This record gives sequence, structure tokens and C-alpha cells, in this order.
Amino acid sequence: MTYLLSILLSILFFTLSAIHVYWGLGGKWALSVAFPTKEDRASLSKVPGKMATFLVALGLFCFGLYYLINMQILPIVLPKYLGEYGYWVIAIIFFLRAMGDFNYIGIFRKVKTTAFAKKDKTIYTPLCIFISCLTFLLIYLA
Repeated sequence: MTYLLSILLSILFFTLSAIHVYWGLGGKWALSVAFPTKEDRASLSKVPGKMATFLVALGLFCFGLYYLINMQILPIVLPKYLGEYGYWVIAIIFFLRAMGDFNYIGIFRKVKTTAFAKKDKTIYTPLCIFISCLTFLLIYLA
């Protein structure tokens, strides 16, 4: 069971990483709904640049690798603290993302009518809950 969960989560993270690489290379698919906006469609912040997008892609890729390494699918030895706390870090990051900022992102968002808010409700937040729950399950099963 833990083996299959690790493979599933790795594939998910590699896919998310690939989407961020695509965006970093100038791709436009789904980019217009990837950032929260105010109800008047005004941007909340400056869209991250290529470097930030590639750093997110790298982080997501490393998360995917972590699941494979921790299940000994990839024969790489991690420092002891990473082996013990890596799942917790990933689970908490995605749990906090699912909870959101209480305004524009997450379960408790106040702004609910923008294109981003609709995607956040149907895709982004449930995906974060899914990742967090499966990672907590891996912690429990370990």
C-alpha cells in the first residue's frame, strides 16, 4: 500500500513540476487561473518571474523524488532528519495551502466568484487536501 501511494504521489508531483516548467518556458495554458485576483479582476500581486516558477518546479520535483527515495525505490541515502521529517514537512505545507489565507486562497476563502476562486474550489484546494491526507497516511503506515 505505501509503495503504491508513494508512486501515485511522485507521479502527481512530477506532473505539477512539469506544468511549472512549461509556464517557466513561456507556456500560457491554465496560467490565467493560476493566481488569485480581486473580484474586479485586479491582480493581487506581480506574477512571479521565470526564476521563481522554475524554483517551484524544482521544489515539486524534489518532493516527488522524496517519496521514491523514502520508499527505497531510488537507492539514495538521505540525512536522517530528512528521512524522519520530510513527510511531515510536505503534509503540513499542503495542509496549510488547503486552509489558505482566509481571503483569496483555500477552504476558508472569502472571495468566491473569480475564475481563480472557482478553480481553487474545484481543483487546487482538493488537490492539496488529497496530497496532505495521503502523506499523513504514509506517516501513519510507516
